[in-house]
Amino acid sequence: MKSLLTVGLTTIGLFFAGGLFQAHAADAANEIPKGYKLQYQQDFSKKDALKDFVMADPNAWQITQVNGDSCLELVKQSKYQPEVRSPVNLAVIGDRAFGDFILEVNLLSTSREYPHRDMCISFGMKSPKEFYYTHMATAADPHAHNIFIVNNKERQNIATETTKGVNWGTTNDWHKIRIERKVADGTIKVYYDDLTKPVQVAEDKAFAFGYIGFGSFDDTGKINNIKVYAPKMEKKKTEFYKRSE
Repeated sequence: MKSLLTVGLTTIGLFFAGGLFQAHAADAANEIPKGYKLQYQQDFSKKDALKDFVMADPNAWQITQVNGDSCLELVKQSKYQPEVRSPVNLAVIGDRAFGDFILEVNLLSTSREYPHRDMCISFGMKSPKEFYYTHMATAADPHAHNIFIVNNKERQNIATETTKGVNWGTTNDWHKIRIERKVADGTIKVYYDDLTKPVQVAEDKAFAFGYIGFGSFDDTGKINNIKVYAPKMEKKKTEFYKRSE
């Protein structure tokens, strides 16, 4: 009887220890490094929030309400043709450039389910022909669910690690995204819901400081609770795309 009790208590102890380990791992993943501070935050609660952004097509974007909370919504395909093959629908945080950064944001896909159902986040953006982006899609292949570089030619995948894809769920399901970028060693890590293990990893040093944007290659979706932590933010007027009137 005593041995059974000991085994039971040991099992319970291991269970709680495992739970505590997972909790500590999650907390560690959420930590902001020393020297970083919150440089930009946007919850779209103010009517003029769109003025922070430049867009490939402002008519494709609007601020909408979801359960009482405001969000930025891509409601239709942009009337925009990129000079090189790359995402068609992007809304970029204007006049604020980042080098090293940690981005946290909530995304929701309003598209139908299919292998390339996606949402994208661009970063290191210097122009519509020079930037990185993460394409988070249902199924991975050479053109989907990868980290890409657009460098004056058609986008190329550069991820060294990816999962098989992500589950966007229903058109009511929000997902927590975190991107960690370090310019010195070129590392890029993309997290999706589970902030302890990246779904995409890459290394590239082509672009340092640049703008951050949100959208989709050719689907629709919603964006909310943007937070950008960084050691430094460079204020620099964005000379591309269009501003909301």
